[in-house]
Amino acid sequence: MNDRSEMSRLYGLIGLLAVLAGPPAFAEVMDDVTPLQQRWAQVKYQTPEDKQAAEFERLAQEAQGVVQKNAGAPEPLIWQGIILSTWAGAKGGMGALKLCKQAKASFEEAMKIDPSALQGSAYTSLGSLYYQVPGWPVGFGDDDKAEELLKQALALNPDGIDSNYFYGDYLIEQDRYEEAVKVLEHAAAAAPRPGREVADEGRQKEIAAKLALARAEL
Repeated sequence: MNDRSEMSRLYGLIGLLAVLAGPPAFAEVMDDVTPLQQRWAQVKYQTPEDKQAAEFERLAQEAQGVVQKNAGAPEPLIWQGIILSTWAGAKGGMGALKLCKQAKASFEEAMKIDPSALQGSAYTSLGSLYYQVPGWPVGFGDDDKAEELLKQALALNPDGIDSNYFYGDYLIEQDRYEEAVKVLEHAAAAAPRPGREVADEGRQKEIAAKLALARAEL
């Protein structure tokens, strides 16, 4: 057999191995992501505010390991972005903007792989960054872009607690209180998520507070 045939066989074998290896299976990925979800909820909703930044920093390091372990999977990237952006909120100051930019990059990378992953959570989270981060020249904030992304999230997950909560919060920021009430009421009626009890309880409290704010402005 000539050298060309040997090389063809070798390239074929490499291609087959790549296909067989492929990205990790969803169930295997979620086995790694679920502890991040649960720990995030504990830090955000059950940890004193003055201790949250340090805890989110540790969790961000864990998330980076999960992203590296599950290369090519969008779910760890989404949760890396969520952790980074929540850490930014806990940290505050100019250092928070750097974390928001890192979170934005994680969400965008996840969307390139699969924009519908985790029911469009990358759209929800990236949209929330766009309306909460300052605009140019300080940051990348853009209210029009935020609404575009948040509506895409709702198209993928119309009954989701987070997709509705963040769009409702955005509408409050825009002084569109009547619309906000309808969206937040829909968020409050979202079905419980198995295994996400701590996150759901915390989010429902946030929804109630935002609803009270919006109703007071009507």
